[in-house]
Amino acid sequence: MSAMRRGARTAPPALPPDAAAEGLTAPVEDYLKAVYELEFSGEAAATSDLAARLELSPASVSGMVRRLAEQGLLDHVPYKGVRLTATGRRAALRTIRRHRVLESYLATVLGVPWDRVHDEAEALEHAASDDLIDRMAAALGDPAFDPHGAPIPTRDGSVDETRHATLLELPVGAPATVMSVSDDDPAMLRYLAELALRPGTPVTVRGRAPFDGPIEVLVGDAPHQIGPTLARAVRVARTP
Repeated sequence: MSAMRRGARTAPPALPPDAAAEGLTAPVEDYLKAVYELEFSGEAAATSDLAARLELSPASVSGMVRRLAEQGLLDHVPYKGVRLTATGRRAALRTIRRHRVLESYLATVLGVPWDRVHDEAEALEHAASDDLIDRMAAALGDPAFDPHGAPIPTRDGSVDETRHATLLELPVGAPATVMSVSDDDPAMLRYLAELALRPGTPVTVRGRAPFDGPIEVLVGDAPHQIGPTLARAVRVARTP
């Protein structure tokens, strides 16, 4: 897969560590990680979207956002939401690195199924030290992607931020390769595994029914019919 991602954009080199990004509480790390994930589309993270992602009240989120802005971790964008500062981004990527290395270690070394590693990593990511994470990554050969195909930030804060199209957006007849899948729903991951829709698998859309109807997909050599919701959870790269 790494050869297929040649030419992907990477983040600028991380700034030297500073005290504002060190020793953050678990809730603060969760906020910064959520803002990064919402920001990934290129837009500021709206407070309402942040509240929905964190399953908290908008009032609670607004109060925390103000505090994080005062600490220099977030910038408020009038009428739009918030963005990470350089320090906030660095802290968010440290948490994301811990999470995704943990997922990789749990899946590769301990054999934890890919539909369970996300929740296990969520529970462990705030407790694991950066040194432990680096040792885990080294033991795995410094993987570039986690079991679901999400890029793992490097120790210095660089990360592949390529945005791939979803399977729903893939034109009929265009060959592609699965690059990543959403890890939000364990049941969906189990079903994706049954269909062999994993990162690295070749896929082709053979037909698409109108009005949000089923999509006929060739997964490797096996034909399947899937719905739009599942197709949105699978990101692909067209093959030459």
